[in-house]
Amino acid sequence: MQFPFKTLSIPSWKYAIIGLGIVIFGGYFYFGQGGSSDETFTVTLGDFIQKVSVSGTVIPAKNVDLGFAANGRIAGVYVKVGQRVNAGAVLAETENGDLVATLAQAKADLDALLSGTRPEEIAVASASVTNAESSLVNAIQSAYTASDDAVHNRADVFFSNPRTAPELSFIVPNVNLKILVERDRSDTELALTAWALLVPKLSSENAARMAVQAQNYLTQVTTLLADANAAINQGLPDTATSAATLSSYATTLATGRTNVNTAATTLTSAMTTLDAALKNLSLKQAGATKDAVAAQQAIIANARAALAKTYVVAPFNGIVTRMDAKVGEVVSPSTSLISLQSAGIFQIETYVPEVAIAGISVGNSATTTLDAYGSSVEFPATVVAVNPAETMKDGVPAYKTTLEFLTADSRIRSGMTANVVITIGVLPNAIVIPSGAVGNKGGVPYVSVLMDGTPVSRTVMTGPSPALGQIEILSGLSAGDIILLAPRM
Repeated sequence: MQFPFKTLSIPSWKYAIIGLGIVIFGGYFYFGQGGSSDETFTVTLGDFIQKVSVSGTVIPAKNVDLGFAANGRIAGVYVKVGQRVNAGAVLAETENGDLVATLAQAKADLDALLSGTRPEEIAVASASVTNAESSLVNAIQSAYTASDDAVHNRADVFFSNPRTAPELSFIVPNVNLKILVERDRSDTELALTAWALLVPKLSSENAARMAVQAQNYLTQVTTLLADANAAINQGLPDTATSAATLSSYATTLATGRTNVNTAATTLTSAMTTLDAALKNLSLKQAGATKDAVAAQQAIIANARAALAKTYVVAPFNGIVTRMDAKVGEVVSPSTSLISLQSAGIFQIETYVPEVAIAGISVGNSATTTLDAYGSSVEFPATVVAVNPAETMKDGVPAYKTTLEFLTADSRIRSGMTANVVITIGVLPNAIVIPSGAVGNKGGVPYVSVLMDGTPVSRTVMTGPSPALGQIEILSGLSAGDIILLAPRM
């Protein structure tokens, strides 16, 4: 009997592989028949299609578990199981009113920056500068008044000739301290004299510059008052200056020091206020800078990111397969509540044993049948991925191979069992015979060819095995030769 093709199979797999067979097709491929040792095979020449048969499971092209990226209370659930959704659709959200408002305010602030400063805003900023300048003028004048009072009215009471040749009027055991205080008083007189000349010239235009000089004068005054206080604390009463008098000096001086320190603080604050007002006016007049715009855009990005964490969004077009989110429930980022699988074209996941993987590559075409519809209904597919790393299946290395159906079909569902025949190549104008028909003598392959009914050994050159149980003959045989399936010795 003659056979148009021969099917070869490999034992079943425990996991994804149910069976493996390599099918060799040819236009004129004939096998011998019978069970005796004289069974024959007629050699033919033809094109032989190599195919690998495997079993696998239908899977969605994409399948994800989704959850919220931040803690919160669920405010809305907008889809249900089985519903088709588009990429970007909001599936559920947590309470986020405050975050929505924050983002809106950030956008409004950016719009204000980009639209420029309004004339009334510049007018307000300018008025702030004027007020700050006026306050600084007053602060400088007050600082001078407090300093003049502290020196001429409060410190001079315990000096003789305070303005020309100052000398303390009480005994100070520490001579160096006495000399220091008297020198401070002399220097302070020069400072107060110069300061008195500047005060009448004060104006809003020169207030900032005058304030710096006023601070220098204040430093000299506070130094004198501090050193004088130290001298009084060390002063010794005598017939000219009693202990009560020294105590009154200390009290009077303390009041002066307090007034000067308060004036110094007010002056520093006024200078800071004017500086801030001037900078604000400059910014208003210049309009939004690139840095200011960039900073505001960053604020918007942060607000948008915070708001995004309150949504669960579909990452692709698909079908909702699980919805465990409930309104009012408190959730955390560690919990997955929603599952989504891609809609449309499905894939097939299978494992190919190492004996057949060499012929499998991305792009190979395949024909698939599904157990649910029988072997008569075929679905075309193609290989889209071959895992380079092995997976052990029943102790045998196998390689995960993924195929994809060429078209979407509503009959295909995730989890179905698929029987796949993958086309791996073609042997053109080849002679292929059963491998059992080739013998070996001293390492030289041969076949038994019937010549006038008598078996004659003939040396052949063999090629690679195109399929399990088959071998290609490169030379030594011709189409029409009849050989024994069991070679004679």
